Amino acid sequence: MTASHYITAQPVVRLINLHKSFGSLEVLKGVDLEVHKGEVVTILGPSGSGKSTLLRCVNLLEKPSGGEIWFEETCITSHQANVNKVREHIGMVFQSFNLFPHLSAKRNIMLAQRKVLKRSNDEAEQVALELLERVGLSDRADYMPAQLSGGQQQRVAIARALAMDPHVMLFDEATSALDPELVRGVLDVMRELAQGGMTMIVVTHEMGFARDVADRAVFMDEGVIVEQGTPEAVFDHPQNNRTKDFLGHIV
Repeated sequence: MTASHYITAQPVVRLINLHKSFGSLEVLKGVDLEVHKGEVVTILGPSGSGKSTLLRCVNLLEKPSGGEIWFEETCITSHQANVNKVREHIGMVFQSFNLFPHLSAKRNIMLAQRKVLKRSNDEAEQVALELLERVGLSDRADYMPAQLSGGQQQRVAIARALAMDPHVMLFDEATSALDPELVRGVLDVMRELAQGGMTMIVVTHEMGFARDVADRAVFMDEGVIVEQGTPEAVFDHPQNNRTKDFLGHIV
């Protein structure tokens, strides 16, 4: 089940002729992409194709070298944009969990709510406990990160991002650092978010997830979008030889 019945015509994210270079290395070479409200887009491709850089540009963790990025009605690459305000509405989950080691699971989720959203301690705690239950960790609220498995830490990281009431969630290889037996719990949470209508952009090597959950699959190689379409079209009937070669090795 995909989130397709939630999709609206309203783009949440628009990338227009996006370029990004690191010194003489051009990583993104003119990417155009729209992601609509309620849509789940998976970005596939070999290592070094620009997938993670694209994702990090969406919330300006990497500053583009050229082109425009629009988030809802704001051109966030404009000098007039309030980037910090925009980032409040963009949740991001990384390969590494980035939890504060001296704070419990609950307090990791509470911190940004208190600091950024100015929620009261009681309100932030209530949200944290509700989200821990949602990701299947209600009995781990007071555990420290070192007491949690990698998969559990990643689910806390997802809950922490959700606590900010994001309009879009970005996942950068969220399961790649996990042992295989821990991957399923994280993917189950991501599936539940997709089914609930969350707008999601997911960089992943989990082909089963990309096929089953995404509304659209995007294949990147050498800094450009080579092919995109429904998962069925991209996986079962790829048109580009680079896509065929990649999927032939992966699937």
